[in-house]
Amino acid sequence: MTTKAIAIAREHGHWSVHELDPADLDDLDALTDAMRDLGDASVVAFLEEDDEYLAIVRLGDKQLDPSVFLSDRRALVSSDLADRLFSDALPSLAGLSTEDDEDDDDSAVLLQASPVGDLDLLADLGTSEEDLLELIGEEGMLPADLISALSERAGAGEIFDDARG
Repeated sequence: MTTKAIAIAREHGHWSVHELDPADLDDLDALTDAMRDLGDASVVAFLEEDDEYLAIVRLGDKQLDPSVFLSDRRALVSSDLADRLFSDALPSLAGLSTEDDEDDDDSAVLLQASPVGDLDLLADLGTSEEDLLELIGEEGMLPADLISALSERAGAGEIFDDARG
């Protein structure tokens, strides 16, 4: 299993890139604490797991609670990490099944990938809700590609690409 977590932090008009260790993150509070250690202004963390989904967590300088976005709601069921970090911050998957789905277990509940969370969390950083949906729906777009595109739109693309090698 390949899990990567990286954050971009804006301080005094400049972006910096920081790697985060997903193994050190017990829950969303631990992630936001790690993000707050990176700076007092805007911090955006990107988490990807096995090219299956992209999670975005955003903290602003005056924002107490994080904004959370998950590119595929199915990750809340299929990924222990996504469940541990985001299940309390995102709408429950309960009630998504129909009576006909009961035979097919939880996997039948989630037939299609669909985003969940704050779709507008990057609007002031160059990616509107519509643009975010378009990017995640683009055929062949992997989470790493999304992170690069979103960082580029925020003005952190060059340092992000340098950090990733």
